[in-house]
Amino acid sequence: MSRTVLRGSALVAVSAAGFGLMPVFARYAYSAGLTVSTLLFLRFAVAATLLFGYLAIRRRLPRRVTARHLGALLLLGAVLYALQSLFYFSAVEHISPALAVLLLYLYPAFVLLLSSALGRYRPPLAGVVAILLSLAGMALVLGRPSAAVNLVGVLYAVGAAGVYAVYIVVGDRTSADLPPLTTSAFVASFAGTSFLVAGTGTGELHFDFPASAWLPIVGVAVVSTVVAIGAFFAGMAVIGPTRASIMSMVEPVVSIGAAWVLLGEAITPLQVAGGAVVLAGAVWGVTGAVGAGTPAEPKEPVAAARVPSS
Repeated sequence: MSRTVLRGSALVAVSAAGFGLMPVFARYAYSAGLTVSTLLFLRFAVAATLLFGYLAIRRRLPRRVTARHLGALLLLGAVLYALQSLFYFSAVEHISPALAVLLLYLYPAFVLLLSSALGRYRPPLAGVVAILLSLAGMALVLGRPSAAVNLVGVLYAVGAAGVYAVYIVVGDRTSADLPPLTTSAFVASFAGTSFLVAGTGTGELHFDFPASAWLPIVGVAVVSTVVAIGAFFAGMAVIGPTRASIMSMVEPVVSIGAAWVLLGEAITPLQVAGGAVVLAGAVWGVTGAVGAGTPAEPKEPVAAARVPSS
């Protein structure tokens, strides 16, 4: 393996680690008294500020953003990505970060099904196998219905995977012709605005949390959003989207390990086996989908919506 490929792979691994730590940061934030709406508003507000600041310093701010651009970005950020984040962070309130992230990785199968339905073509055999593997893995992860598995949390996590799949497909079809980091900044900005409006209307925004809560807030906004996005794009530019997508599958491994070490949470050997099956389905789905010309990039906010050319 050349040094260049090794560097690109390392960057994607850093990105996956950043995203993998996100549900753990969320757990710490909740224990400090933050609501889901407050955490997500601060996450996107801080991330958008840093992304726009970086673009301004590098003199890469767009000179003109058309109404079509704004419409597409508004849909992606204020509606789809905001909803996906709400579901995912709500899932972490009810189930362990490990289970939440494993269930989130059902989204490659959902992307393939949705893309096939919209394109009116039969999914490739690899895609069908990927879907079956993912469903079998989910069954192992959940096990037999019991009080140990919170159904509300499971539904939130599966809902997050479904909305994320819609986000990917819609983003691929309505992608604004803007550089990915610029689009990420706008998506984060619109998502943050959505949580500001919704949180204010429902009274869910509360800023009377202790100063120590800023540590997980900064972790979510900087480590799990800005750094994770930047590292993914930088790594993908070196090793390509397919390799980057597969490499990013270490995200659940990081989430499980971090939840075990930092939160004292663990999952059963059967659930570990189920998670491995889910990830196998995700890998097969990514490779099969890319081969079939369907969108399959897994990162956020806009890496999923649009694969950059550089």
